Amino acid sequence: MQQSLNESPALRLALAAFLGAVSLVLAGCDSKEAATPDKGATTKSANKSAPAKGDKHDEKGSEAAHTEGQAIKLSDEELKVAGIRVEPVQEQEVSDQLVVTATIQANQDRLARLAPRVPGKIVNVSANLGDQVRAGQVLASLDSIEVGEARSAYVQAESEARVAKSNLERAERLQAEQIVSQKDFLRARAEHEKARAALRAAADKVQMLGIGINGDNVSVFPLTAPFAGTIIEKKAVLGELAQPDKPLFGIADLSVLWIEANLAEKDLSRIKVGDSAMVTAAAYPTERIPGKLTFIGATLDKETRTIRGRIEVRNSDGRLKPEMFVTAAIQTSGKSKAIVLPDEAVVLISAQPTVFIEDHDGFEPRAVQLGERLQGRVVIKAGLKVDELVVVGGAYALKARSLKSQIGEGHAH
Repeated sequence: MQQSLNESPALRLALAAFLGAVSLVLAGCDSKEAATPDKGATTKSANKSAPAKGDKHDEKGSEAAHTEGQAIKLSDEELKVAGIRVEPVQEQEVSDQLVVTATIQANQDRLARLAPRVPGKIVNVSANLGDQVRAGQVLASLDSIEVGEARSAYVQAESEARVAKSNLERAERLQAEQIVSQKDFLRARAEHEKARAALRAAADKVQMLGIGINGDNVSVFPLTAPFAGTIIEKKAVLGELAQPDKPLFGIADLSVLWIEANLAEKDLSRIKVGDSAMVTAAAYPTERIPGKLTFIGATLDKETRTIRGRIEVRNSDGRLKPEMFVTAAIQTSGKSKAIVLPDEAVVLISAQPTVFIEDHDGFEPRAVQLGERLQGRVVIKAGLKVDELVVVGGAYALKARSLKSQIGEGHAH
């Protein structure tokens, strides 16, 4: 057979091609094995070089705990400069409060919507929305046929009354001299009484229309403010016809406002008319506006099981506006024990109310839960214990120091 292979060139070429292909396949397998590492070895190597998830989490948690619990230490000089004052936590007797949400309304006893008593064309408008006006100030002028007729009737009645009075006086002199008869004298006196009655009727009509007697134009009359206040509505348009059933202006005295609240049925036994209250508006969150509960409704809303309550507050600076939402804390007759701190003892750190506690390591921040606010003080509902030393002065300096420390550590890491 060896001889036959040697003698056949075609067979030699085919055998050479087959052996070459087998060599290539074997070489490829060896290359793939070398490139693919052992699976177990890979896992071991990864576990050895990369930190575990738990270790990374523990490292972060340890860092956060270190930052939160780090005490702030100050020298005696720094304490003095920062104005740090420390007092032991004590419970105090405080009045219970009923806190309700409410809406500001204009004082309905000092609110007016002005419309003419007779139809008239608006010929002048002299007041605008938001204007402060005084009592008797002219807001608009109107031209009315009915007013013109009423004034003309008054002028005529006044003239006839003067003539009748003059005739009566003349008749009295002539009767004294027995020149006129008794009948003529009585007729003159009757005419005088009739003229006086007509004058009174004309004057009453003018007064009923709410217009003055005198004026450059007999048919034009003013619409005036009944009291000092603020223009809160305006519908007067020059040239339009005004009607008695359509108010042209709304005017309100905003120096005293009503705080309208819905009181729950279960709270009615805790409050009474005359109780003091403190009002807080979202526009001025740091201010407490004193007021008084002046009204508790006589009927209960059967659907909401609430009753209307009204608190009056003074608004001399005009910052409170009708329709603002406010929170009202009504002082009740009940008393209770609570931890109370000055407002300046509580600071916000990361939007969390926080106080600073002093211990042997220095000053540490502690989150607290706030309760009612009481004229410059605030009730602490949770986070403090009696006899702990709390910073009541200089807390903002400690807050700045704490934030600066945290920023420094962040750069260091």
